Amino acid sequence: MIPVTEFRQFSEQQPAFRVLKPWWDVFTDYLSVAMLMIGVFGCTLQVMQDKIICLPKRVQPAQNHSSLSNVSQAVASTTPLPPPKPSPANPITVEMKGLKTDLDLQQYSFINQMCYERALHWYAKYFPYLVLIHTLVFMLCSNFWFKFPGSSSKIEHFISILGKCFDSPWTTRALSEVSGEDSEEKDNRKNNMNRSNTTQSGPEGSLVNSQSLKSIPEKFVVDKSTAGALDKKEGEQAKALFEKVKKFRLHVEEGDILYAMYVRQTVLKVIKFLIIIAYNSALVSKVQFTVDCNVDIQDMTGYKNFSCNHTMAHLFSKLSFCYLCFVSIYGLTCLYTLYWLFYRSLREYSFEYVRQETGIDDIPDVKNDFAFMLHMIDQYDPLYSKRFAVFLSEVSENKLKQLNLNNEWTPDKLRQKLQTNAHNRLELPLIMLSGLPDTVFEITELQSLKLEIIKNVMIPATIAQLDNLQELSLHQCSVKIHSAALSFLKENLKVLSVKFDDMRELPPWMYGLRNLEELYLVGSLSHDISRNVTLESLRDLKSLKILSIKSNVSKIPQAVVDVSSHLQKMCIHNDGTKLVMLNNLKKMTNLTELELVHCDLERIPHAVFSLLSLQELDLKENNLKSIEEIVSFQHLRKLTVLKLWHNSITYIPEHIKKLTSLERLSFSHNKIEVLPSHLFLCNKIRYLDLSYNDIRFIPPEIGVLQSLQYFSITCNKVESLPDELYFCKKLKTLKIGKNSLSVLSPKIGNLLFLSYLDVKGI
Repeated sequence: MIPVTEFRQFSEQQPAFRVLKPWWDVFTDYLSVAMLMIGVFGCTLQVMQDKIICLPKRVQPAQNHSSLSNVSQAVASTTPLPPPKPSPANPITVEMKGLKTDLDLQQYSFINQMCYERALHWYAKYFPYLVLIHTLVFMLCSNFWFKFPGSSSKIEHFISILGKCFDSPWTTRALSEVSGEDSEEKDNRKNNMNRSNTTQSGPEGSLVNSQSLKSIPEKFVVDKSTAGALDKKEGEQAKALFEKVKKFRLHVEEGDILYAMYVRQTVLKVIKFLIIIAYNSALVSKVQFTVDCNVDIQDMTGYKNFSCNHTMAHLFSKLSFCYLCFVSIYGLTCLYTLYWLFYRSLREYSFEYVRQETGIDDIPDVKNDFAFMLHMIDQYDPLYSKRFAVFLSEVSENKLKQLNLNNEWTPDKLRQKLQTNAHNRLELPLIMLSGLPDTVFEITELQSLKLEIIKNVMIPATIAQLDNLQELSLHQCSVKIHSAALSFLKENLKVLSVKFDDMRELPPWMYGLRNLEELYLVGSLSHDISRNVTLESLRDLKSLKILSIKSNVSKIPQAVVDVSSHLQKMCIHNDGTKLVMLNNLKKMTNLTELELVHCDLERIPHAVFSLLSLQELDLKENNLKSIEEIVSFQHLRKLTVLKLWHNSITYIPEHIKKLTSLERLSFSHNKIEVLPSHLFLCNKIRYLDLSYNDIRFIPPEIGVLQSLQYFSITCNKVESLPDELYFCKKLKTLKIGKNSLSVLSPKIGNLLFLSYLDVKGI
């Protein structure tokens, strides 16, 4: 007998595939097994037992006179003699005999085979084979989408990811934290959110504008007490799962081959069911117990007509009715499957119930094959979809990254990176991390925090623990900030530096830092910046004293003019873009330092001469050739530092003698050939840089500069130094390298305070 297990490969899939088998597929699989047993049982009977048994029919010969005597003799010869009477002395055993046919066993076998092939109806002969074939077709149709290469690869990948997501410790933790919240906390959170929505006019009570924490539930703030519950290996595995789910979603949502394959195989099963019911109902009556057989084999057997008995007809008849019942149930189940396929929108899947139950509001809806597989999963166990949804949430992913980040960057490790910055503050630089570790806020001695190339920076309320924090640098970072953290920064932050590639990276909350004293902006701004509404909000920075803009502005923004009443230092590094319309500078009456670097200026702006409080002016890397306007600087009584370096100045006008308040003067990297003696009438000069010019002669009047401490003529064409230079007794730094000097006067020994002498390349 053929064991049913031999056919297991047609119906049995990998155990993990059972999650994609809804109840109707499981039910039809059991029906297929039952029908398969009917077919196997019928085939086994066909092989093991006699199929048909035939006997010849006796035909009465015609009565005529010519053969009467022969018939009489034949009857006499075939009429059995009466048995002798038994006696006690001679008992006789009576043998029961039927009609004698004079046929041997070989002839009977021949007759059985002939009548089986010619007289028996084909349905009665092949019924078990038909059942077997139809059942195998049903099994193949039910499981074809598990075998087809285009669909099986997606299914195997999905099952693999699903199992890992279901068993991941991160899934358990995320859901347990959600389920662990009591309803009272949820109600309080809802009330707080409603209250904050009604008080949006007050920035203290709401989250910050577009890049805020509004989309991040508070329950997803990492709890430090449980930060170590997930070890590093499990965290990395969960992180890898998030990436796999993202890529798988992008791949699967592109098509609907799984849905189309399942629909087609279901339609094929329904058509098969209708065909089976139609012809089986019509032919089941052909299975008869007795069959008349007329075969022209009289020459070999002496008989032509036979009466045959189909030995399995009764059993096959019962099996056929049973088979029809199974097929009917199978077909009705397939019709229900079609109804389910077309009645519901299976190409779209909504996680609305998961969002409501877990509170994770950012779980996206999916479509196409991804949606179809999730619908199938729900028929098996909705818990799979719920646990899988955790890995579709960006909030959940960010929380995991935060947890891994906290485990990697411990407070001790962060303290090893502390250093002192240019402002003499204790600074922590963090570069190219996946986020901002919460452990940063445990370093209470921190004064400056520098973040570079970090995406999705979240500044939580715990920043209030950094009592000494005064400086914050954000270089190419997208920042979200909690309202409580913003309140802390408004009160404590003194220095903010923002470097950006796109204006959208400018944090909108920076315009509310009322105690901010220094603001540094580095990035590309629009040329027509006066129309830019974001910088117009600078007027709210009432404490701002230093403003530095390194960009490509074409004119000074009106927003800068609005803070001119308290602005003391302004720096514009314009990267070669021509700066025009500088009349707004006149309004900056309190400005003490002004830097206009690389602004393509051809003349010294006249507006500068109105800045009576100006103490330092830097016009580096412009296109200055003539500085005749320098005479107007005599009205700036407080001007002590003048830097006209890295230009194309060819000479120094004699009017410079009127700038008697100058203490630092730089003409380096120009094209000056002659030094006017009037220059040295500015007898307060302590710092004089004339390097990288074409100067050949140093006037002896240099000895007048008794306050001179720094003097550089590096990279000129000077052939000799005047002895009067050595009258500058306070000189500490002397740079005379890369000139045409042949000898150095021994009088240099008179410079008792000289600490640095550069004679390289003289």
